[in-house]
Amino acid sequence: MPKIVGIGGVFFKAADPVGLAEWYEKHLGIDDLHKSVWQQQAGATIFGPFSENTDYFGRAGQQWMINFRVDDLDGFISSLTASGITVETRTEWDSEVGRFARIHDPEGNPVELWEPTKEQPASDDITSGA
Repeated sequence: MPKIVGIGGVFFKAADPVGLAEWYEKHLGIDDLHKSVWQQQAGATIFGPFSENTDYFGRAGQQWMINFRVDDLDGFISSLTASGITVETRTEWDSEVGRFARIHDPEGNPVELWEPTKEQPASDDITSGA
């Protein structure tokens, strides 16, 4: 049976798409789609629906949150903080799958940063807020 082999894109509406693309490129290193296609490294991706009642995403009514895999969470936190971006961490977010931090882009969208543990558990050991 054919299967999905990865995420081909994440698309969302923005009040200022050009400015938001510049922010993601400057602070998170994601190439502006009008300049080039961002090439991500191979690795784990979690596709996880959550309960409609979860408060994990932050603001009420938020329907999605993107999670980016990072290789150095502490380095990212330092860089973002130095740029004046508020970074939130909570010990309850960290687990056997890794460490997490949360920021919000200029339009208020939550962005989660995830530094996976060096050895990932089997996929059936990973649970979500579903």
